[in-house]
Amino acid sequence: MTTAKHLGTIELLCSRDFPAEHGRSDVGTSGPGFHIAELATSDDFWEDDGTRREETAAQYEYDRDGLSELLAGRWGRPQVFSLAGALGRALGGEDIPPPWDDLASHVPDVHLWKEGARDRWVALGVSQWGEELPFQLLAVVTVVDPP
Repeated sequence: MTTAKHLGTIELLCSRDFPAEHGRSDVGTSGPGFHIAELATSDDFWEDDGTRREETAAQYEYDRDGLSELLAGRWGRPQVFSLAGALGRALGGEDIPPPWDDLASHVPDVHLWKEGARDRWVALGVSQWGEELPFQLLAVVTVVDPP
């Protein structure tokens, strides 16, 4: 993990305007009211017996927690916010606003801060879409309140 680069990306997203339309950005995806940065992406696990996957999951959580500690120096201790409720509500037909709707389907929880100077939410999470697919360390910056 290149911590300085990740912190720089988060700071950039905190100051960057949001696009009018959803699409790819130089660091991930963006849309009206949000940016999602893909800070790191692991290899996949198609040929794994489960050992490498467990180690990688632990490493990505460790990386998230380490970055979270650094951000706590700026904005205080994060709130650990589960997205399970948002996923359940979405599956029940409720409209969950972006970016939370998409995140809830592959990020179980986020470390969450309210960045006061620009009134934006900042979140860190570990994503994995499926057992064989890569993990990603994600940073989210949004003006949309968590669900």
